Amino acid sequence: MNIVVCVKPVPDPEQYDKLRLDPVTKRLVREGIDSIVNPTDKNALEAGLALRDKFGGKVIVVAMCPDFNAPQIKECLAMGADEAYILSDRAFGGADTFATSYTLVQGFKKIGIEADIVLGGNESADGATSQMISQIGEWMELPHVSNIIEMEVEDGVAKVKKKTPNGYVAYEVELPAVIGIARGANKPRMVTAMGIIKSKNKPLTIYGKADLDVDEKYIGLPGSPTQPGSFIEPDMARAGVKIEGEPEEIADKIIDVIKKSGYQL
Repeated sequence: MNIVVCVKPVPDPEQYDKLRLDPVTKRLVREGIDSIVNPTDKNALEAGLALRDKFGGKVIVVAMCPDFNAPQIKECLAMGADEAYILSDRAFGGADTFATSYTLVQGFKKIGIEADIVLGGNESADGATSQMISQIGEWMELPHVSNIIEMEVEDGVAKVKKKTPNGYVAYEVELPAVIGIARGANKPRMVTAMGIIKSKNKPLTIYGKADLDVDEKYIGLPGSPTQPGSFIEPDMARAGVKIEGEPEEIADKIIDVIKKSGYQL
């Protein structure tokens, strides 16, 4: 099987308190914040590796991200992916899910992938729109289903269970197809020392805008239907008073402060 897995480096959720928005560009400022492979994309990669282990073939990782995120893509190779591609260009910057999905599919065409199945995490840790899988499926004119918690492939058909608020719905999807893997659907394998050694000899190719056959009106911020609105940064400066004493005394002081504010208890 030819298995394509879309991955996205995202800011480490443990450092989200450091994120801020640039008031001019209205983009996230990520400098000084570590990047990790999007957690649900690791679930998707594990699903792809499991299919390859069963049927043979190869797992191809594709990401649209700055080239400085190469270490995160190399981690996917160390996990077991066979080859990887990064689509990186300033012209791709600021893309919403519509423009990102279009660029990824144009990247597939450049690579010349005849995919039996395209996998991706159900949502990203930073955007969490859950739109990418359906949009990739529509661009590719393939069946697509998301939020999958179980998957088995047999005779060219993916038998999947889609998570719902009250349980799951079972589907049979003819391949090729695009499938979004849910968080917790599996346990991604660990990166081993041998995996790191092997990854050094695996191909990692970077393509820019000039390498792809893209329509200008569908890429980057200008090609994104989702546009940021007005930006208002609230004044977070507040007066602080330290209240000391025994618990009962502190409680009484807090009540006095509330009463003085005019709030009726």
